[in-house]
Parts: sequence; structure tokens; C-alpha cells
Amino acid sequence: MAAPVVPSYQSAAASNSANFTSSPAFGTPVHPIKSWTKPNATGSSILPVLLPPSALRPLAFRTFTKKHSLTLTSSALQTFATFIGKHCGSGWREEGLAEKVLEEAAKTWKKNGGSVIISGDGEGFSEMLRSLESSLVNGRIVQQQNLNRQSSFESGDRQQGTASTTLEGSAQEDSQSKAEAFSVDNEDNKIDVLMQEPRSWLKIVNAFEQPRLVYNVSRKHFEAFKKQPSLLPDTSHKTQMFRNRYNLIHQRLLRNDAFQTSTVVASRTSKLQRSSSASFTKQQSYKLTPIANLLGRNGSNHVILGLLKISPTGNLILNDLTGSIAIDIRHARPVPENGAWFAPGMIVLVEGIYEEEASTVGSGLGSDSGVGGTIGGKILAFSIGGPPCERRETTLGTTDVGSQSHITNAGGFGWVDFLGVGSERATGPKMRKLERQMLQPGQRPENKNRIIMIGEVCLDDVKTLQALKKVIGVYAAEPEDQIPMVFVLFGNFVRHAVLAGGGSGGSIEYKEYFDALASILSEHSTLLQMATFIFVPGDNDPWASAFSAGAATMIPRRGLPEILTSRIKKAFALASSDAEKASGTKTQGEAIWTTNPTRLTLFGPAQEIVLFRDNISGRLRRSALNFRATESDTSLNDNIRVSTVPPEAGTIRTNDSTRSEGMELDPAVETAESHVPSSKMESLESIDAASELQAARRLVKTILDQAHLSPFPLADRPVLWDYAGSLQLYPLPTALVLTDPEAPPFALTYEGCHVMNPGSLVTHAKRGLAQWMEFDVRTKRGKAREVRF
Repeated sequence: MAAPVVPSYQSAAASNSANFTSSPAFGTPVHPIKSWTKPNATGSSILPVLLPPSALRPLAFRTFTKKHSLTLTSSALQTFATFIGKHCGSGWREEGLAEKVLEEAAKTWKKNGGSVIISGDGEGFSEMLRSLESSLVNGRIVQQQNLNRQSSFESGDRQQGTASTTLEGSAQEDSQSKAEAFSVDNEDNKIDVLMQEPRSWLKIVNAFEQPRLVYNVSRKHFEAFKKQPSLLPDTSHKTQMFRNRYNLIHQRLLRNDAFQTSTVVASRTSKLQRSSSASFTKQQSYKLTPIANLLGRNGSNHVILGLLKISPTGNLILNDLTGSIAIDIRHARPVPENGAWFAPGMIVLVEGIYEEEASTVGSGLGSDSGVGGTIGGKILAFSIGGPPCERRETTLGTTDVGSQSHITNAGGFGWVDFLGVGSERATGPKMRKLERQMLQPGQRPENKNRIIMIGEVCLDDVKTLQALKKVIGVYAAEPEDQIPMVFVLFGNFVRHAVLAGGGSGGSIEYKEYFDALASILSEHSTLLQMATFIFVPGDNDPWASAFSAGAATMIPRRGLPEILTSRIKKAFALASSDAEKASGTKTQGEAIWTTNPTRLTLFGPAQEIVLFRDNISGRLRRSALNFRATESDTSLNDNIRVSTVPPEAGTIRTNDSTRSEGMELDPAVETAESHVPSSKMESLESIDAASELQAARRLVKTILDQAHLSPFPLADRPVLWDYAGSLQLYPLPTALVLTDPEAPPFALTYEGCHVMNPGSLVTHAKRGLAQWMEFDVRTKRGKAREVRF
């Protein structure tokens, strides 16, 4: 009879003649603790096999594409087939070893932040295989027991029990590293938050730090732009800028239901056409026609997506990636009527008939009508409209049910990290759980979850300083636990261009203006200790205004120079030191000088707020196309004073819902009397409110449909070519603050994006009245505020 096999730890104990005891004096157990050691892989009985990639392809497709939304290239599939055949042998299919290896590979790839398309020739792919090889024993994945299982938002199913995470010693302030600061309980699915201040999850992404992504048409995905950005790049970057903008709108348009043809409808088309029943109707769908495909199709009707532009000869033309053609808008109507602006520099949808010129029939490109890619003839446009907007949930592949966001299988770009704070599918669900827990009613004072936006603070104006002092005093008088977490001050901080011979003086005078602002803020040290102040520059602020002389500067533009705003920094440092001496804790108040435009992210990808300062409404009025007025438009303008119904204060109507947001006024404003008769006053107010609401809707629809903050020619609004991606509004942000003093203040929602305009802090139309905007991060809605000063 063979002797029993004695475990190694018992043999060692016998050789040393050590008798274990359970005496409390020694604190040792009756039986020794078996230390886990990795089994020796040298004694493996796995025989390598030659596994063809075609045999592994169905399993790889089911694991990577269907389950994890990843795509394998042919080289990666070949490498996986060789790897699995070597380490799993003949049991890759019968024992299910290959599926487990591919599952672990997909999780590891997503955990390391890999792209959606997995290529087999990258360093990240080789590193992933080396990691898998070190954890494989006899073709099976072996996890060490003493490893700290840190949470990964990209991970799939969790193991049974509790998976705890520890706060790493990393100095990064982004939301993806902060996500490791809380633990998740799998049983009741609750989040134990270590950071109780929502402001701790706020990150400011300036335009020059935003990831530079380019849409790849062949792969239908976003890719990082590898070349180093430059302020003076090659001229090919200018073409790439317009090409990328066109491709973004084109792929968004092709996913719209109006431009998709159902195969079921197509198969029944003949039956529906022969049917005489009025209850059956054919579903209408549109098809885009490239401009180059218009040749030889005289008199045919087409829908074209192109860029409006003024040719060197002064004619209006339409451009796409295949060519350009003249456009005749004498009989065209905008869609919707008076609902959006159309100007050169915008990408529009044009429906009309192609008309060839008699002298250029069959001549092809480069005819008598132009050079290069100009097509002979013209388009007789019947209607011009903007490309339909796409909701944020559709772009990211999520559905918004109530206050929760669920991942769908409808596609989208959920794995793309647009702002460097984590992608929607990787960090979004956990961040939203954290957001709901920290911002739920009753958890903390609701007034704390506010962002205050003050537009065009001209520090060289005495009335503006008085109004700003009054507004700051309103919030300083509130309890300490209800102070808003962020104040945003927009330029222009002077009325005239600095260093350009304007009336606002030079750099010394400009620094004195901010010294005056510092003295106002120093009177309320509690605000400096508890809130974050963000300063967004305008066109009159240095240093860009030194050579623009008040004209439109190049965007994006950098923040204000610190040498001119040092007194503000000192005020915040002094308030923080005083609070630290009094309470022994360091405060989080700070002043940030950011770019124009800039983005605020709260809880990673859960909330994105875009801040932009520009006189965009006046530029639209100057450059917009004029369409011929119809008789209905004339009669409508004649009867507007009779048929206009006074809207409720703050009522906003969109295409799918009606939201009421009341406007808070100071008691002195409500009790103020006017010498104008009440009937005439109400009539004038109703007319002004209707026109202002119409102007606001028109502006918002134009910008969001274009998905761009500056849809103008470069001659009207210069753009830095390599940083033009920071002007894209794709996907749509949660909120957009479009500070335009030439437009009336408004707050309305379009396709899920809440757009606000705080206007100017002080206006000549309302003397002695200061106006600004409040945004509630919990409800994601803004409201206008006014106060007498």
C-alpha cells in the first residue's frame, strides 16, 4: 500500500519537530495557516495545437463584439488564435478555455483604456498578452488571493461577496482617478462616498487641454489626432478642419430616421403602389446626393448636404467633399419659417432641382462656370434647412429613463472619452449613481448645488462695479451651508480693447481694474473660502486684444495673464489662510482663469457644461441670408399686436414638452411703479416677450443644429485650426452657457440641452437693475435673477 502524500507544509513542520499549540499566550491556531503559492506551470499537460483563426472567429465575435462592443482586426484575431492554441491546447473548445481567456482579455483591454478597435500590432496589445500569460495555469485563469481588487468601471460581472476599493496615492484630480475613492456593496448596490462635496467632483477642461479627436469615415469611429498641435500649422490642417466638421454632421444625419430606408417598406413598395386603399401610405425617406453625382442629371430633384460659401465672384455656392455648385435661393423657403438663421459658413440641407447650363452639358468638372471641382449649372433651391440635431443620449448610446441612464445596444460612441474624464460606458453608470446619492433632496442644502453666471462684467464702469457688489452681497448674506459652489464671471472685463489705443487704457489700468474687484471680493471672505470663481475672457481682454483692436479675435483663446490678476490670487490666499488659522482646516476656494470657450464637468461624463462668450447674435444678423417674404409673413407681421398671447413668466415650450421656470425678482422690482398706463404696458411687454422668446429659440436652434460654436467663415471669426475641435458641440452638452450681451437673457431646452444666456450684468434699457443667471446642477435647469442696486 502506497504511503499517503504529505503536504509540503506538514513535511516542513515534521522535520523541524515544531508542535503547534492553540494557547492564547502564543496566539497561534491549532492548525497552521496554509500559505497560497502559485502552482508550478512547468508540469502542465497542455499540448499546443495549431488553431486556425476561422475556427476562433465566431467565439471572438460573440465575446468582443456582442458582449463588449469591441472590434478585432485580422492581425489581432491571428495572434489570439496562436496564443490560445499554445496555452489552451485541445481543450479550447470542449472545456471552454478559449471563451474564458477571451473574456479576461476583453476586460483587461477595457480596463487599460484601449480603443474600440483592437489591432494586433500595438504595444498595448502585446502588454495585455503578457499579462494574460502570467496568470494562465494549464489553460485556466488563476487569480491571486492576496491582491487588492480595485474597482474598475469598465469591468463586467463582479465576483460574489464584497469588492472593496482603496484610495490610491495619486495626485490626479480627474474624475476617473477619483472614482477609486468609494466602495461598492454588491448586495444592496449602495455607494459609500468618501468625498461629500459635489464641488470636489468638478473639473475644468480648457480648450487647449481637451482631447483632439478626428472622425474616421472608414472605421466609423473617433481616433486621437497624433500630430503635435501648433498655432501655425500646415495649410492641410485647414482642409482637415472643415472635412472633420462635415463628416461629423454627415454621419449624424445618416443615423436619422428620415434618412434611413426600411427593408420591410422597400419589399412592400410595389404592393403599396398598386393598392387603392387610403389607409396604406408609403414611408418617405430622403437620400443625399453628392454634388459630383449631379452631372448628367438635368431637371432631377435632389437633397444635398453642403457648406454655404461665397465664391470669389460673389455668388452663393454650396460645397461638399466632392465638389461645389452655384445655388439659386430666389424661390427658396427656410425650414422652419423664421425658426433658424442661415449664413455662409453653415452646413445646410438643400432640396431643389439641378439645372445644367446649355454650354456646359457633358463638359464635366472644370467647366466654364468655375475651376477645380466646380460643377456646371446651378441648384434651384426650394427649401433650405439645418441638419437635424441629435440628442446626447442617442450619440452616447444610452437611454434616459427618468433620472437614470441605461446602456442600450443601439450603438453610439459610448466608449469614446471626449473630454478626458472617462467615457460614458466606462464611468457613466457609477458616476450617475454617485450623482443621485449626493444631490438627492434632503441630502444637503439645495441652494448649495448652484452655479452663478454673471455676464460681461466691465470693471471700468462704475455702475457695473456697484451692481457686482450688490450681487456678491446677496449670496454673502446667505447661510454658510447654502453658498453656491461656483461663480462664473464673463468678459469683456473692459469696454474697449486693452493695449490697442482704446479708452480703457493699457496694462497698468487693466491691473487696477482687477485690484478694485479684489477689494470687493475681500469684503466677503466666506465666499472666497467656500466657492470657486471662474473667469472667462472676452475679445477686449489681453493679450489678444492688443492686435485685434476690438475686432473678433481668434478662438479658442487663452485665459487672462496672471501678471495682471495677481491681486485676486492674493485675496483668495489670504482668505484661505485666515480660515485655516480659525478652524484648522484648509478651504477649497480658488480663482481659475480659463479659456474661451471652456467646459465644466461634474461627476465625470454625467454633466457637461460649456461656457462661451461671443456676440454671436449680432454676427448672425449681419451675415444671414435674406429670403423673399411671402404674403402670409406680411399678414402675420400686421396682426402680431392683436394675436399675440402674453406668455407666462419663464415658460419655455420645446418640441416635446413645456417647462415652467419662474423668474425671481427683488421685492423692490415687484413693487416698482411706472407712469405708463397698465393696459399699454401689458401689451408692450407681451409683444417684447414674444419677440425675445422667438429670437432666443432661433439662436439656440441654429447653434445646436450646427453642433458648432462658431459656424461662420474664417474671415468673420478666425479659428485656430489645430484646436477647432474644442468648438464642436458633439455630443450635445448637458448645458450650454452662451453669453451674448446683444441678445436678451433666456433659459430654454432644445433636444435635451439646456441653453442659457445671462446677458450683460448691467444694461442701458434697465437702469439700476442687475441681471444674472442661476443654474441648479440637480435639476439641470437655469433661471434668471434680477436685483436693484
